[in-house]
Amino acid sequence: MFASVLDQAASSLTNIAVLVIAARVSTAHGFATFSMVYLTFTVLLGLNTAYAGQVVVLTRGDRTATGAACRSAVSFTALSATAVGALLAATGAVTAAARGGWAGPGGAFLALGAVLPLVLVQDVLRYAFSTLQRPVLALAADTLRLVCVVPVLLLQPRHTAPGLLVALWGLSAVPALLLGLRLLRPHVRGTRTDLRPYARRGHLGQRFVVEFAVGNASSQLAVLGLGLFAAPLAVGALRGATTLFGPLNVLFNSVNAFGPPLLGRLGGRRATARAAAVLGLALCAVGLAWGLVLHALPGGTGHQLLGATWQSASALLPASGAQYAVMGLGTCALVTLRVLSPRATLSVQVVFSLLSVVLMLGGYLLSGSALGAAWGLAAGSALKAAAAWTRVARLPGREPSPAAATPAVPTP
Repeated sequence: MFASVLDQAASSLTNIAVLVIAARVSTAHGFATFSMVYLTFTVLLGLNTAYAGQVVVLTRGDRTATGAACRSAVSFTALSATAVGALLAATGAVTAAARGGWAGPGGAFLALGAVLPLVLVQDVLRYAFSTLQRPVLALAADTLRLVCVVPVLLLQPRHTAPGLLVALWGLSAVPALLLGLRLLRPHVRGTRTDLRPYARRGHLGQRFVVEFAVGNASSQLAVLGLGLFAAPLAVGALRGATTLFGPLNVLFNSVNAFGPPLLGRLGGRRATARAAAVLGLALCAVGLAWGLVLHALPGGTGHQLLGATWQSASALLPASGAQYAVMGLGTCALVTLRVLSPRATLSVQVVFSLLSVVLMLGGYLLSGSALGAAWGLAAGSALKAAAAWTRVARLPGREPSPAAATPAVPTP
């Protein structure tokens, strides 16, 4: 378990470092473009994790069965990422030729399409190693990923084009990818790739994709829509503020990963709900405290962290702090439902994730700024947390059912 937590921390730290360094070496407009592209990658990563990653970790059986499942998951990811990457690259090339040139969004999306297979395959290896009960191997590969990407981006000059940043970020995954494949090879030797389950109707990943889409991708795509149809700088501001709360994402992901099995051992609804409520209040307090720390940062320190984006992102910190505080409560409520009533989470995710999108867009339209959108997200997260805990309180007093296989996803 300790190696798994460290691996999650290394992966989250990589994402935080990439965004912080990109903000420092970019102009405000350049970071807004980079944020739009990175947001697109985040959605694609989540979809692949739901469809392939979360399914492969459920594999049970002997060495041959788990090895074949891991080999198939990696092969599926490589093929699907290549197809989607080709579409992104073609779209980016057309956009760059039509307007903006290669230094604009078109060039950045072209770069994302080119490196997408590298970064997605490198990430899915984490789930393969988890299936094989070899989290130390995942930690080794993800640590190498972090060690490679940070110096590559730090060496870039000021005002580097977003397309170049995306390309360098993706290519820096090659050493970790090669190491991961080399470490995986002994465990899949002699097994066969079978992609047929991924194409079958009723594949378990289809349900996981729905939960991800309504619980996470909807809000991510709505933020991306602000950049495409409203103000690209709003995306940079929201992404910059969210990046500063990256350490809390590590905590939320750890609760999602290890909360269900631990809560499931407590032996009853009241004990489970009580423990989750205490944890939720603790996460809420941590979120508020972290928000206060960030809000108190001197302007010079903030500019060192986010560069030109600090000015717009710092105005959103009170709203983002409130959002992350209630997200802590909501995450624990959803994890509790996973343990006590696994089927109850989907309706909460669907209704209140879509409501968060409406509130975010409504906040932006009413205020005309990213601050309104940030408060809309905070309000949506608060309503989702309230709805989830209400659902927990209304559960009948019975023994908890076995924890669901998938964790709840912390979403705005």
